[in-house]
Amino acid sequence: MRIRRSSVIVLVGAVLFVPGLAACEPGGVKTAASQSPSTSTDPKQALLASTLEIAKGNFSFAMKGDSLAGEGVVHLPSNSARVKLTTGDAGSSALAMDMIYIGSDSWIKIKGAGLESVPGLGQLATGNYHHLDKTKIKGIAALDFDFQDVDPAGAAQLTQAVVDVQRSGADLFTGNIDLTKATDSRLAEQSVIENLGAQATKLPFEAKVDQQGRLVQLTIKVPAVGQNAAQDLQVTYSDYGSATAPTAPPAGEVVETPASVYDLFK
Repeated sequence: MRIRRSSVIVLVGAVLFVPGLAACEPGGVKTAASQSPSTSTDPKQALLASTLEIAKGNFSFAMKGDSLAGEGVVHLPSNSARVKLTTGDAGSSALAMDMIYIGSDSWIKIKGAGLESVPGLGQLATGNYHHLDKTKIKGIAALDFDFQDVDPAGAAQLTQAVVDVQRSGADLFTGNIDLTKATDSRLAEQSVIENLGAQATKLPFEAKVDQQGRLVQLTIKVPAVGQNAAQDLQVTYSDYGSATAPTAPPAGEVVETPASVYDLFK
């Protein structure tokens, strides 16, 4: 299968909603790292507080939505992060990206069937990690990482957009969410919201928290619209405070990034 340039752009666009790869939009919700989950008996306040631990930047995550799947780790104590994304159909037609950030260094590896046929991007289809020159990726959101905004899905923004919420037991919240009020979130792409129309204002959601009241899973139920099948938008968080810091790829698997590649992502 030939990977079209448009498919590559879809993947790169998807990168923009993972942790730190795009700064919070004006009006976005940020939380202080010194805060802790609330013990409030009010369901809405408890749900809002469940996202506070994310801002501390020490966790693993996984997310899925539409044709995208991703996973990774954010580790602020070592100023490091790793993000792996896959888009497209499973198997040989999938396009995958693996990005590692450690201090002032970062690396990228992209693979996919027919990738070498894409002008410019084919230079990355070597099976190696390409070391990125930090001076050349400034302003290129798809390649850089902003450790000031570490929430992979914008969970704080999403919980602010909850229309109604009920609590079932100690660890489960259910209700409805208005995605049109969470456009800063990276879990719900703008195209999904537009396709839903008025339905986007009240979608069922389910949120799970751990014994400390920290968010561990958020699922939004998106109904079928036209030719688009029903789907779940979901993000999970784990390893709060104990995530394993990413390590640099083996030296034998690293090459320098060609100058033309930087232009491709601009």
